[in-house]
Amino acid sequence: MLLLSSKGAIINGMAVATSSAGRTPDWTDGWFWSRDGLRLHYREMPGPADRPTLLCLAGLTRNSADFEALARRLAGEWRVIAVDLRGRGESAWPRDSLTYVPLTYLLDLGLLIAAAGVDRFVVIGSSLGGALALQLTTGHRARMAGVILNDFGPSVEPAGLARLRANVGRVGNWPTWIHAARDLAQRNAASYPDWQLVDWLAFAKRLCRLSASGRIVFDYDPRIAEPFRLPHGDAGTDLWLAFEALAGLPVLSLRN
Repeated sequence: MLLLSSKGAIINGMAVATSSAGRTPDWTDGWFWSRDGLRLHYREMPGPADRPTLLCLAGLTRNSADFEALARRLAGEWRVIAVDLRGRGESAWPRDSLTYVPLTYLLDLGLLIAAAGVDRFVVIGSSLGGALALQLTTGHRARMAGVILNDFGPSVEPAGLARLRANVGRVGNWPTWIHAARDLAQRNAASYPDWQLVDWLAFAKRLCRLSASGRIVFDYDPRIAEPFRLPHGDAGTDLWLAFEALAGLPVLSLRN
């Protein structure tokens, strides 16, 4: 059974544990190559070798920065690997936008698991990351020690898909971080009604980056939306079969 700590905290809507370790280690950057020649990125926080690695997979438009607070609270207690899926964060953008599909993500994750020397792991998946967490059972079930699903389940509601189609791929472009934070607050106020400007500023810095022209833009390839626009582009696999493959593993499901 996965036990993180006896102390708890809420990070970006996810219940996590706090660390009893002393000095917080720093993130290190890791890189590996995809089968189609992309240089892909992950961030790692070291931890003991006698515990499974925590493999953190972010949502559709998000990146490894989402898990920074979680990793720091578990520093020294667990090895944490947070992934930038292709087209996000520090990972390269593919020429073919139709590689932004679960099959390709899973192939990339298999290469990451090998490159990072991960033997046993617990997957923490949010949204798209939750879908990938379930589908990792296809090729890596024997290595999996548990799954934490954040805001995701095997049934994807039509309303949720409609929100994805409406929001994914929208271009954001702001002159300052404050402008970005205030705009994101207006767009997402219903999700985090108690957040103050400082919270939205931190959110903006996880979700966005400074472009070469000095503007604030989203830190992902807007073409990740293109597979959704194809006929039946949002039709996925039967995730209930993948969910059933988790039988015998500890599973925690969190709903924001």
